Amino acid sequence: MTASDSWYLVIAGYAIMLAWPVSTLALVSFAVRYVASHRTTTVTSSLAHGDGTPQHFWIIVPALNEEVVVGTTVNAALQLGGPGGTLARVLVVDDGSDDRTPEVLAAISHPRLQVLRRNLPNARKGKGEALNAAYRYIAERTAEAGVAPDKVVIGIIDGDGQGSRNILLEVSRMMRDTTVGAVQVQVRIRNRNKLLGAVQDLEFGAIVNACQSLRDTINTVGLGGNGQFTRLSALLALGDSPWSACLVEDLELGLRMHLDGVGIRYTSRASVTQQAVVDLRRLTRQRTRWAQGNIQCVRYLRRLMSSERIGPTSLLEVMHYLISPWINAVVTVVLIGATTTATAGLLVSHPMPFLPTWSALAGSAGMWFSVTFFPGFVWALVHRHRLRDETLRRLLLAAAAYPIFLLLGLVATYRAIGRQAAGRQAWAKTERLAEEPLPQSRQVALAA
Repeated sequence: MTASDSWYLVIAGYAIMLAWPVSTLALVSFAVRYVASHRTTTVTSSLAHGDGTPQHFWIIVPALNEEVVVGTTVNAALQLGGPGGTLARVLVVDDGSDDRTPEVLAAISHPRLQVLRRNLPNARKGKGEALNAAYRYIAERTAEAGVAPDKVVIGIIDGDGQGSRNILLEVSRMMRDTTVGAVQVQVRIRNRNKLLGAVQDLEFGAIVNACQSLRDTINTVGLGGNGQFTRLSALLALGDSPWSACLVEDLELGLRMHLDGVGIRYTSRASVTQQAVVDLRRLTRQRTRWAQGNIQCVRYLRRLMSSERIGPTSLLEVMHYLISPWINAVVTVVLIGATTTATAGLLVSHPMPFLPTWSALAGSAGMWFSVTFFPGFVWALVHRHRLRDETLRRLLLAAAAYPIFLLLGLVATYRAIGRQAAGRQAWAKTERLAEEPLPQSRQVALAA
């Protein structure tokens, strides 16, 4: 390698190194200023395009062997109320559970709770198929009642999810705008007393919130598996099966809605809490599924690029979201290879021009170490500033562990590439942790 080549390599290395902290600071700056600056725009749009306020709510709870959490989740969902005292109907899709899930559900007697039992061989074909079965059931009941589909909203709360008490009110406020067909609420972690849980809450409560808030301004909000709310009319426009067998059926649904010109909004004024995965092996398995689902969604890039409904800025953001994990995986391999080569060269007294001495290698390692840890600590301060429901000490501890969390994500990315190349599409659901049940609500009024 010539000195000139070495110089170009050094410039590229520093550019890559600085890109992450610089982009982090830019996103942090946006996130801190977002809520105040964007609220006026939201209210103005809602008034200009009203009144699409929903009148009927359904909460779908997909359940496969959820005996330790489903009772708490269902009771929490039954307590949710919308505008004018409207209460949600809860539809649990028991997707062929072989634990005590059916018994737990049978013990909950409530006029607004319905259980849709799916048995083998139709059951256990993925979360998407379970949601489709519930969607078709709701569509039939809506048609029978003569209700306008654009006045019906379907929310998804996972088996371990619990929505904030204002969740339906906030969704209704945003869906007053008739151009809005879906809303994603903020996701938080409940069991953040454990380190892995605290790191995941740092991810969802600060980083994902900032990213989704940015997407809200450029119309690229992504739907999550937990806390997504969609108009029935928007789902009907996608046919008999709006959710697919994709491993991230929520992300794919959002992409299809954007292609159809459906407005999707994000709000941090309401939230749904879920359990963190606090076992490294299970967490790696979960993130591998998410990464493989991202690979499957890359096929939408051509349609996104040719769509007249997707603007240049929106397209760049979606492309970044879908492609950046794979770029990070490649860059990591290149950096590890370069560092290994430089170290070997120093050991055999044939140093590489881009790292000619041990001190240069040590200085480079120190800078990379600082750059790697810097974003986590910044996001810890953002979390503390925004939410104020966690101690600074615990947040700083989570920030210190964040680089390891990112390394786990890289491992999951490599595994996902291998699984996709091998044609392996099956996945195992995430196990739940037992929790204290919520107090039973005495409210039994039917939904409006």
